[in-house]
Amino acid sequence: METIGIMGAGIGAGLAVIGAGLGIGRLAASSVESIARQPEAAGDIRGAMILTAAFIEGVALLAEVVCLLIVFTK
Repeated sequence: METIGIMGAGIGAGLAVIGAGLGIGRLAASSVESIARQPEAAGDIRGAMILTAAFIEGVALLAEVVCLLIVFTK
């Protein structure tokens, strides 16, 4: 039964990394497209993009830490 929890934690960590990668990729594509459409707002768009990327990375890191805690507390 313990191996199922460890496998689940591994799958959870993998899904967190995949989700963060997809989210940041989509964020970057959208911000580049927005800057191309409205170059005068590049500074505001870039600032919002960096802040949002940091939030996405934070959530992904939190998910990985939770998965590691599951593995090491069993």
